[in-house]
Amino acid sequence: AGLRCRYVLCEVVSEDPQCRQCIEDRAVGLAVRDAISRVHGDFGLACCSISFTVKYLNAYTGTVLLRCRKDSYRMLCSALPFVRQLESRNQRYPCFLNTLHVGGTIRTCQKFLIEYNRRQLLLLLQNCTNEEERRCVQKSLLSCSFTEEPCLSGNEDDDGTE
Repeated sequence: AGLRCRYVLCEVVSEDPQCRQCIEDRAVGLAVRDAISRVHGDFGLACCSISFTVKYLNAYTGTVLLRCRKDSYRMLCSALPFVRQLESRNQRYPCFLNTLHVGGTIRTCQKFLIEYNRRQLLLLLQNCTNEEERRCVQKSLLSCSFTEEPCLSGNEDDDGTE
């Protein structure tokens, strides 16, 4: 087998509604690398940089999937709380990364995300104030399903257990 990887699923949390538009691979990658450098120095940054990448990003939901080598994922995770802002076009947007799940494959993270979104939508459903809102949320709930997708990389056989 090739290099074992870990996938860290996070959400970008910000009170600034403008922050959503600056969520891009480059901005997230730079913010995470900066936090790793501040917390773990050059050595930590070097360890985490090997195969580190932003694999998936959804600016609309603020969902980010980071990939790193299995032997450095703890270092990466310990630095994530120190991400305090994203920078885009010389603007700084205060935010933080909330770690939702750590998995051994993209698929386990997808499954987790579907379940997480379903729980969030159920909470929204309880707080609906009118019938139109209820219908929209129920429609979103029904669309939460797992569709089989081809593997995105060759080493997807790791199930996330150590």
